[in-house]
Amino acid sequence: MSLDDPAHLLFAETDLPWSHPVAGGLSRFGRRIKQGDRRHPWVLDTALTVMAALVFCLPDLVDDDDGRRRGFDNSFIHLPWPATVALQAGLVLPLLLRRRRPTLAFALIAAAFFVQAGLGVWLRADVALLISLYSLVLHGQLRRLPVACAVTLAALGLFALRLPPQVPVLDALFVLFSTITAAVALGFVVRIRRAQLAVLRDRAARLEIERDQRSKLAAAAERTRVAREMHDIIGHNLSVIITLADGGAYATDLAPERGKQALLLIGDTGRQALGELRRMLGVLRVQTATPDAPELSPQPGIADLDALCARIRAAGPQVVYRTGGDPAALDRGVQLTVYRIVQEALTNALKHAGHDTRVELAVNVEESGVRIDCHDTGPGAVTAGPAPTHDEGHGLAGMRERAALYHGTVTAGPAPGGGWTVRATLDPTPLTASGNTSGNTGRNTSGNTGATGGAA
Repeated sequence: MSLDDPAHLLFAETDLPWSHPVAGGLSRFGRRIKQGDRRHPWVLDTALTVMAALVFCLPDLVDDDDGRRRGFDNSFIHLPWPATVALQAGLVLPLLLRRRRPTLAFALIAAAFFVQAGLGVWLRADVALLISLYSLVLHGQLRRLPVACAVTLAALGLFALRLPPQVPVLDALFVLFSTITAAVALGFVVRIRRAQLAVLRDRAARLEIERDQRSKLAAAAERTRVAREMHDIIGHNLSVIITLADGGAYATDLAPERGKQALLLIGDTGRQALGELRRMLGVLRVQTATPDAPELSPQPGIADLDALCARIRAAGPQVVYRTGGDPAALDRGVQLTVYRIVQEALTNALKHAGHDTRVELAVNVEESGVRIDCHDTGPGAVTAGPAPTHDEGHGLAGMRERAALYHGTVTAGPAPGGGWTVRATLDPTPLTASGNTSGNTGRNTSGNTGATGGAA
């Protein structure tokens, strides 16, 4: 059977010690004890003290004197039962403080132990000294551990010296030292295990918090992206539709055919905006295999700037559009960023400068990056009035956010000769190495730079 065989892996999992039903039952029992101990911490300490009294104290009270003398060859004496009970109480009762005051509990038990050793008495309750040492390692300050171990070794050494001659002192000390080591090692094992579990719980809690924070940040970033796309789509197309509607209403009385043309352009612009919204919202929906699932289309790129300029011309402004370099070699994400920046710049020119302005747009792909220049001449003579404010709203902030994705910048402000200028620079990575500046001959794609083409 291969080691990678699923049957072998299943057998290996079921053969593990913690996979045994008994281990599972003990684990559940331990969890219940811990839960009860958190609610009633005194119960467990009281139960341990009572159990120690029943197991280790009661046998010393019922044993006969002859049996004790035969067992230890008269090496230890036997006190009357009131004195024995007093010593047992001094050894066992401090265990009630073993977790809350471990150092105090160890000191009280050690004091009772030395009194007992001085009297030459041996009791089964002496095991309380090892229990208190274990509790000191588990719950106390470790800097006090060397002193506690020395005290324990000295106390047990007194008993080693009183053992019968047939028991070598070195062997007795070795056994006593081994018991001390076992108590200390067990305390360290449990303490380290609890510390590891605490670290794992803290790490799990922090990971859950970080996961929630990442989810919130991702949701906020997605909301920002959707809001930016909605602003670009709706803001641009509504500006064009409003301008066409105003121009069509003005031209209906003078040239009905121009009014009809404006209505047709409004319908085309509205359908295009609706299509873009459907594509964007379709990406946000959960994709299904049903036949009526939304059909996704590529996002607009630099090739779609001709149609964008045509729609702006239809609303009245004169648009001169030039490109340089090889825009087709740019990444689709860079092309979308260029398209949205140009769309926002043309929309602002249409809203603030009016339909009598002239817009000069240039998109140049160079070795250093992509440069976008959009300059309008400001309001024309017909719409002369207060200068537009061009305050920094969501549009300019959205352009800067898009440009920042490609280590770019966007500047906007009044031009020296009048009007408004928007400049943007991007630092893209071309899809192919041939995306250089070969063929940097400018080309005019407007074809009719002087045409108003709209309903002006």
